[in-house]
Amino acid sequence: MTAETIVSADTDAFPDVDLFSDEILLDPYPTFARLRESAAVVHIEANDLWALTRYDGIRDALANPEVFSSNKIAFNDQMNEALRGTTLTTDPPAHGPMRAVLSENLSPRSLRKLKGDIDAKADAMVAELVERGRFDAIDDLARALPLHVVADLIGVTGRPRENILRWGEAAFNVLGPANQRTAENFPVAGELFGWAHHVSASDLTEGSMGRAIFDAADRGEIAHETCGMIIHQYVAAGMDTTIASIGNVIALLAAHPDQYELIRQDPSLLSAAYNEGLRLEPPVNTWGRLVKEDVKIEGTVIPAGSRAAILFGSGNRDERHYEDPDTFRVERNPVDHLSFGYGIHGCAGQGLARLEALAVLTALTRRVRRFSVGASSRVVSNMTRSLDKLPVVELEAA
Repeated sequence: MTAETIVSADTDAFPDVDLFSDEILLDPYPTFARLRESAAVVHIEANDLWALTRYDGIRDALANPEVFSSNKIAFNDQMNEALRGTTLTTDPPAHGPMRAVLSENLSPRSLRKLKGDIDAKADAMVAELVERGRFDAIDDLARALPLHVVADLIGVTGRPRENILRWGEAAFNVLGPANQRTAENFPVAGELFGWAHHVSASDLTEGSMGRAIFDAADRGEIAHETCGMIIHQYVAAGMDTTIASIGNVIALLAAHPDQYELIRQDPSLLSAAYNEGLRLEPPVNTWGRLVKEDVKIEGTVIPAGSRAAILFGSGNRDERHYEDPDTFRVERNPVDHLSFGYGIHGCAGQGLARLEALAVLTALTRRVRRFSVGASSRVVSNMTRSLDKLPVVELEAA
């Protein structure tokens, strides 16, 4: 580190902070507020990483892959090694061709063809649940719709289809540090890795996105050995975060019936409501980067070779960028939220996630005048912030 290095006086003031402790994973926002108030960059000794806490610094870092590299997005070396060569961990120039194939079937043009079917699936699910009267908004809706949609799109059938939910959850948990959660999830994540890297085109349904990956390899657009990596990413990234975002926004609307009434009366606010839900409760609060050269952010130098933690959940609540950031207001419409990332590694599947979430919200607001929920429970996950249970105990059909 150079002589000009300036480190915040509060850099070492957080010996109590372990970003992956149960307590912080269940309620990270008070800790994020402390870190954000202290400095734009804070060294977290327990995790041996530099946390970026404020909106501007996070967005600038995401736009600068030359310095904030995706070569190490996980917080343990074993997973970074396993993910080497995937779209997630590849920087330019190799990133471009792989990303193009991954995104081809997730483009706005391709997604427009899927909208009618996804809307119909969501509406049928909600209609059945309204008829039932009581249901769990996570199991019966937030998990059920993405499972049908993603499995169909990839072309997964049979026993692998039955494992997609547990594979998706494990795939994110193993991106955490070398803690007990990571260790417990490695065998399950290994099942997904093994399946994805041995699956063949004939195992996937004709006309599916999964088949399209193999077709691209046959055309010479990508190497055949990368097909399994991309299939892995479809499953690993396409499930758990979408489930989290749908469940979180339903919970927020249940907790704020006045905001639910706003979108019910004005469906043009549905997209804004989803954006606000993503801002306030990101599906992923923390993501990794490798710092490739010394970089100064608001007076603090992060030394080359360090591991950085991009705190999406902190940047999204930065009072320097958003007024009254801890309040859920659907009319805010924060289209610039950080939850899907930014720059070349922005979430490739965000359009599909939005399509699924808006299908659910549209069906709910059309068929349900009001609803209330019982006690919820959260999944304690290294990476994703999602609900495990959200029982709908009362509703009034529209």
